[in-house]
Amino acid sequence: MTDPTIRELLSYRLHRVANLLSRGAEMRYRREFGVSLWEWRTVALLGGAGEPQSLNELARAAGMDKGQMSRVVSGLTRRKIVFRKADANDARGIRLSLTQPGKRLYRKLISAAAERNSAFLGCLSAKERACLEQAMAKLAREARSFILKEKLHK
Repeated sequence: MTDPTIRELLSYRLHRVANLLSRGAEMRYRREFGVSLWEWRTVALLGGAGEPQSLNELARAAGMDKGQMSRVVSGLTRRKIVFRKADANDARGIRLSLTQPGKRLYRKLISAAAERNSAFLGCLSAKERACLEQAMAKLAREARSFILKEKLHK
């Protein structure tokens, strides 16, 4: 048995599909709403959180580093989509939330995302969707297990 090429690796194949999904989303969100993919994700995370978030919480949830998230939030703040408020529990911290225009943008973005999500899931049968959900949950558990094992090797 020969070693697989990178194109045959599951992680590479999943990454390619995720990139295709993201690229299409970014094109639509930029055209319709004037936001980048990272801005959309930030607005969506704030809109779905139900309470103000710290920069660290947002960065962690988005899978971004803090500096990258800071730049995204700064741009959204300048455009009056995100509001910064001092954290009552941490004198150095800030809490981030959506402004009223940000909340309106969130509702439009999440509606467009739901439409895209329905279209992608709609190309799968009910059996395929259930299988996909099970497979993704299983792969996520296995990936977390690998991460824990790697942390033990430090």
